[in-house]
Amino acid sequence: MKIVLAPDSFKGSLTAIQAAQAMAEGISDVDPTIKTLILPVADGGEGTMTSLVYATEGTIVSVVVQDPLGRKVMASYGVLGDGETCVIEIAEASGLMLLTEEEKDPFVTTTFGTGELLVHALDAGLRKFIIGLGGSATNDGGGGLLQALGMKLLDVNGVELPRGGGSLNELHAIDQSHFDERISRSHFLIACDVENPLVGPTGASVVFGPQKGASPEMVEVLDYNLKKFAAVVEECSGVALLGRKGAGAAGGAGGAFQAFFPGEIKQGISVVLDAISFAEQVTDADLILTGEGRTDSQTLSGKTPFGIAKVAEGERKPVILISGVVDVESRELLTPFFTELHAIADGTVSPKESIEKASYYLRVKTKSVIKNYVNLHKSRH
Repeated sequence: MKIVLAPDSFKGSLTAIQAAQAMAEGISDVDPTIKTLILPVADGGEGTMTSLVYATEGTIVSVVVQDPLGRKVMASYGVLGDGETCVIEIAEASGLMLLTEEEKDPFVTTTFGTGELLVHALDAGLRKFIIGLGGSATNDGGGGLLQALGMKLLDVNGVELPRGGGSLNELHAIDQSHFDERISRSHFLIACDVENPLVGPTGASVVFGPQKGASPEMVEVLDYNLKKFAAVVEECSGVALLGRKGAGAAGGAGGAFQAFFPGEIKQGISVVLDAISFAEQVTDADLILTGEGRTDSQTLSGKTPFGIAKVAEGERKPVILISGVVDVESRELLTPFFTELHAIADGTVSPKESIEKASYYLRVKTKSVIKNYVNLHKSRH
């Protein structure tokens, strides 16, 4: 018997790799002769880089760049097992997790460090990129990363703007003459699950600004500034960002990528599953296990388990979900997509325990699920 283990991270307690390993241990407890293939997955958000590197036996490259406030920080990018595809997560250099609560300030936070990671990867000869847009601390329209790659954002006097979303209202022109010419010879696959436009009531500033430290007054200013940014971008690139889906991702960096980088924007989970050739990896599997910290109706909007379930359906493979919590009210919606649904926090284990001893309880739950599944199949044959 061969079982493919493809969970996402259990947020706040286990990385996708740790979750897959706990599942593997649970299966081994039932029968050490069952073959397992560990393929940790992510949906384009944080954890995408490590999952892809692990699944393709790639490498991680660490480099000193600037954090959202311009301080030196060690950040990483991944090179997949093919040796030519680079994975960059915006959260690595420009992420919210790099700041304390008091430091959050979308007027000054910048994506410059993400641009520095890109430069480093280009210097290493890489030309194929997967970009994960989740978890940014910024609202600068991707202006910082453009600056790191040689673009100049200029005010009416031809003076370069300070970094951050707070100065974009002064933007008058963009000088592209020193933009890194290697970008035009590269391809960018943008992994993004956010369809938010750049501005307006569902735009970057209104929806994501508050979690990045913006007060209601700041949100208004940032929204206006991104509108100004979009007008100047359209003038110099011909790309109208205001109507584009996903332009509001990562504080507007989704828009910068669509305007200046050759490539396409796709749902995160499909980018990841394609990159690890998931469908080919499961052709000889008897069963697929997936899971995440919490499964609810949101899962069906493109989160990892749903992406796995769709592939499993295409390959006619049974897929069992084991998550920390499965929302009771969403069970009916979820049931058609999974062969079985299981929660670690099932009444015998509290949600608090399931987080504090996540690895142990995931192993125990996997053991019991697989034991029942194997016995059921023995009795049928």
